[in-house]
Amino acid sequence: MKCPFCRKTQNKVVDSRLSQNGKAIRRRRECLKCKKRFTTYEYIEETPLMVIKKDGRREAFDRNKLLSGLVKACEKRPVSIESLEKLVNTVEYSLEKDFKKEVRSKVIGELAMKKLHALDEIAYVRFASVYRQFRDVSEFMKELKYLLK
Repeated sequence: MKCPFCRKTQNKVVDSRLSQNGKAIRRRRECLKCKKRFTTYEYIEETPLMVIKKDGRREAFDRNKLLSGLVKACEKRPVSIESLEKLVNTVEYSLEKDFKKEVRSKVIGELAMKKLHALDEIAYVRFASVYRQFRDVSEFMKELKYLLK
């Protein structure tokens, strides 16, 4: 590890601790030459989970994209951002556990809807109406009837 100040490679680790939900190690280092301190982070190199879209395209899973959709569905509803972040964490954990490389977007949407249904029924219907792309009122009513059961 090169010192960002003097560019020498001789340094020592002064402090080490877990950070970012245990997904990284933060190391505080001190250069043995110039005595200045700097911080480094150590991460596990992960292969991103790829999402297979409806049209066949593939893109890396983006938790912020899912969170954004959920926030829109919960607009003007008594749902905290913390509960939505927890929901996204649960979905992301399930995906990491059950899928190694690729997952269909439908699986992500269904999993998110299942969790959202338990959190807020109105937000669930909003999310479902966008996600399932209801073409007419009868499809929407069918979903509402399912919800009322």
